[in-house]
Amino acid sequence: MEKIKIITDSTSDLPVDILKRYDIEVLPLLVNIDGHNYRDGIDINLPELLEKMEHSKEFPTTAQVNPQRFIECYKEYLDNGYKVLSIHISSNMSGTYQSACIAKEMLKSDDITIIDSLNVTSGLGLLVLKAAKLKEDGFGIKEIESSIIETIPHVRSVLAFDTLENLVKGGRLSRTAGIIGNILDIKLIIEIKDGKLAVMDKVRGSRKAVRYILEYLSKRGSKENEDTILLSVKSKDIVEILREELKLSINDFIECEVGCVVGVHAGPGACGVFFVENY
Repeated sequence: MEKIKIITDSTSDLPVDILKRYDIEVLPLLVNIDGHNYRDGIDINLPELLEKMEHSKEFPTTAQVNPQRFIECYKEYLDNGYKVLSIHISSNMSGTYQSACIAKEMLKSDDITIIDSLNVTSGLGLLVLKAAKLKEDGFGIKEIESSIIETIPHVRSVLAFDTLENLVKGGRLSRTAGIIGNILDIKLIIEIKDGKLAVMDKVRGSRKAVRYILEYLSKRGSKENEDTILLSVKSKDIVEILREELKLSINDFIECEVGCVVGVHAGPGACGVFFVENY
């Protein structure tokens, strides 16, 4: 059986217990706030970040994992006889995937496989978790790679945001969309499409947002034996309603909270569902 090491980055936002359970290596992106660099999930957590953002005069910036860090990580596992499967945030959102490719080229190793997830946060997390489970079931790296690439176009997301201010400030959404979303309790429903954030619809109020999310999940259908993730960023009103509704329709789902890099752009009050659609 092949020795396989699965590596991802901190924007996968998987809970610590899952990372430990499947021995998944996570390389942290960086958050820069008030002139200080913090490693996502290591030097700073989400509550600390949100508190700092409240008192900061400048909007935080984020930075990709650099090639040198990938080289160090890959070499450690290659030297110990592993084949590496590295799955990362969408190349349309970060240069992390490109850094991984540079590292592979410099190491000149055929035992490194790198996948652009075309996703972020729990969308990336679903793919990483799927890869980990396939590895545990004894599949080889090429079989796992093929399964993940087949799954990528079918990862679906539907998210409601209390405020779009951070998405606009961070350049992840147009200013026009942000203005619409902040009028009259209008909540924009966002998805990740082709590796980028896209506006699906707009609704008024939390309950209509929850209804939209559930109807979208029902329409697309969740593929059997695939995980579903409920994601939130300090979104008490929506997440509590959505959690109870999901319990009625899905036997089991994973709850996650975003990490700091995603939290910079999402801001507080976001909530939604990630799943693999029937195909």
